Amino acid sequence: MASIGLLVSVRENGGEPFARSAEGPANDQSPQAGVVVRPHSPVIGPVNAPVTIIEFFDPACEACRAMHPEVKRILRENADARLVLRYTPFHGKTSVLGISILEAARQQNRFAAVLEALMDAQPAWASHGREDSAIAWEFARKAGLDVAKARAYIATGVVEKVIAVDLADAKAAKISGTPSFFVNGTPLPRLDPALLSQLVRTEVKAKR
Repeated sequence: MASIGLLVSVRENGGEPFARSAEGPANDQSPQAGVVVRPHSPVIGPVNAPVTIIEFFDPACEACRAMHPEVKRILRENADARLVLRYTPFHGKTSVLGISILEAARQQNRFAAVLEALMDAQPAWASHGREDSAIAWEFARKAGLDVAKARAYIATGVVEKVIAVDLADAKAAKISGTPSFFVNGTPLPRLDPALLSQLVRTEVKAKR
């Protein structure tokens, strides 16, 4: 576990939950400070889903990569749940690189594909926090990212502002490691895929 954003609209075909996103308001508040869905937060799944999983996430975090397929499985099994990613770059510039590429991909409606590419290739570009930007960019390019447009977008400084807001919320929520999960505001007490799945199922059942 590692220590211490603009709503996604990925209109792609396919059955994977990480390709299901819809544009809409994302300003929900939950009981715990910092555990909120900001207007810039990537939202994966039905925009009006009654159950919201908030993940404080770092694309350079090995534990985040390990949980990634489990989170996708939970979304597949629970159509009434959505995932919200809050960026928490606990691996310094390596994390910022990954977040910047993801945000640029979101602008090009390639968020889902690039997220999968960066997670799959994480050992190559972010092994133990060692940044290899050339490899990260190459995998993103192969996933359909227009690199020139992406670099131009990143140069505007928008991503830095997104990261600053997310880090402030992570501090308010007392997040000390990634990934950290909340389901409708309830924190996951330990990193356990089965427990996360159970918590989501309980919330889905309660909302029906």
